[in-house]
Amino acid sequence: MTLNPMQFKISWKKLPKNFILDEYPLQDIDQPLLAAALRESLEIAGLILEGTLVASHLAICVTFNDNIVIKTPDFFYATNVQPLPDREIRRSYIPNIEGDIPAVVMEFLPDNAPRYQDEYSAKRTYIPGKWHFYEQILESPIYVIFQPATGYLIVHHLHSIARYKQEKPDANNRYWISGVGLFLGVWQGTKAERTGYWLRWWDESGEMLLWGAEMVERERQRADRLSAQLRAAGIEPEA
Repeated sequence: MTLNPMQFKISWKKLPKNFILDEYPLQDIDQPLLAAALRESLEIAGLILEGTLVASHLAICVTFNDNIVIKTPDFFYATNVQPLPDREIRRSYIPNIEGDIPAVVMEFLPDNAPRYQDEYSAKRTYIPGKWHFYEQILESPIYVIFQPATGYLIVHHLHSIARYKQEKPDANNRYWISGVGLFLGVWQGTKAERTGYWLRWWDESGEMLLWGAEMVERERQRADRLSAQLRAAGIEPEA
């Protein structure tokens, strides 16, 4: 189907109850691990509040010239999201009628991904490319592209001319994500079974948001230091 790119009509509608969402396989195992790690540190820090939707590979839907278009970012963060009725499972997200436009959308590139693949596609006709969808249709303020194999991170910010512009990192090589209220940057290390580059959050003071295992380890070290101080003072700590 070919459409004149100057005549496309965008609308936001609930999906029909019998609409079948296509299933696309993940490109690699890193994608869900990276998304889960980003969510975990937000949750531990108490930053996933009521009305916040943090999701991975959840369908964002728009009606494009009466055709339903679906994109499934590897990670997105939205606020003021309406709760679902009891016992209803969220299958998709329709911005503007269910909540805010996502403050940030992220795509994680597989190793050796070409720059011309869909994450960079500005294709305007049906089915539109991801770049065009996030920039011109969804108008998400921030679009993040990350390649975990190399640690390559690029952050695009939507400017007044409705075009993405590449942002420059700060002195710590991090990017301020205003809609989340945190800095985003690259960290290298090990979590569970994966060793490599990760995306991490930092607060305004420069403190990195920790994962659960890191919190446990920090508390263990604190307890060990306290026990050592007590023994040095001639006090045997309680078991």
